[in-house]
Amino acid sequence: MNYKTSPARSDAASLRSANLSKGYSAVFATVFIWSVPSLFMFYLNRYYDPWAQNFYRYSVACIAIAPLLLYQIRRGGPRIDMHAVKLCLLPCLPNVVHQVTQVMALFYIGPGVYTIFTRASVIFTALLALAFFPEERVVIRQWQFQLGTLLGLIGAFGVIWFQADANSHDQHVALPGLFIAFTATFCWALYGVLIKRPSAELGSIRSFGIVSFITSALLFPLTLAFGKIGTPFQAGVQANLVLIVSAVTCITLAHVLFYVAIREIGVALSQSLQLLCPAIAMALSAWLYGERLTHAQVWSAGILLIGAFLAMRTKPIATAETAENI
Repeated sequence: MNYKTSPARSDAASLRSANLSKGYSAVFATVFIWSVPSLFMFYLNRYYDPWAQNFYRYSVACIAIAPLLLYQIRRGGPRIDMHAVKLCLLPCLPNVVHQVTQVMALFYIGPGVYTIFTRASVIFTALLALAFFPEERVVIRQWQFQLGTLLGLIGAFGVIWFQADANSHDQHVALPGLFIAFTATFCWALYGVLIKRPSAELGSIRSFGIVSFITSALLFPLTLAFGKIGTPFQAGVQANLVLIVSAVTCITLAHVLFYVAIREIGVALSQSLQLLCPAIAMALSAWLYGERLTHAQVWSAGILLIGAFLAMRTKPIATAETAENI
């Protein structure tokens, strides 16, 4: 006896298939995009100081997100008022520190190594979430989290520690580089935890629009004091184009695509696939800049990624990295 599928069920299946295709397309796009920020920043270090580079990157990202922000405001929803600004101000403080120190870290380590090391932010984010949100503390009882945290921290230290110092014959990275890299990753994790409430209350586009504006505003006086505000006039057309492309793709476009991926295929899978970023970044860095890992770094990277994966498997909320990446 033949049973025909009803038109409604067929349409629903087709819609689900289309949504899955959209979700996977979005997540693989973000995987590639988030594999290249350190490569862009490493290149821009030749022309921009860390302060100016981040001020102009975030300013461009702020301008790029403005049309989407205005479109959402016209459709209604939460207002952008002083309450919204105050809500986003606190997360912007560690974000500013992260933005500057991640560029500084690239003077000590290669872009591929840094991309691998930043996976440790999954561990730091989970630990900070346990401290800030009581409802998350049940996670610490899970063996996957405990083992993942231990492996992640050991691997993160090893990836950096076994990096040879390019400025001397030392077989280990200089201690300032080690401190700066850990500071950048810890501040990114802290930002990821603090942005949870504004993002939930205002939505992704509104929260990122405000964050990008405040971050640019905070970086402006720092650039005047410590950087060179006139760098775009001296850097040349190619360097300025690279900066614009990196800002629009790695900050604004990736932000939008990641939320599409979360909506269509879920947080856990979207996060887990981000662990592909270090491999892509390392391959591109080896091709473009000749970066190579030592045997000790390869083993450390494997331990770090296994630890990050185990930590993410415990509970998506606790280890969620926010979409406002880089």
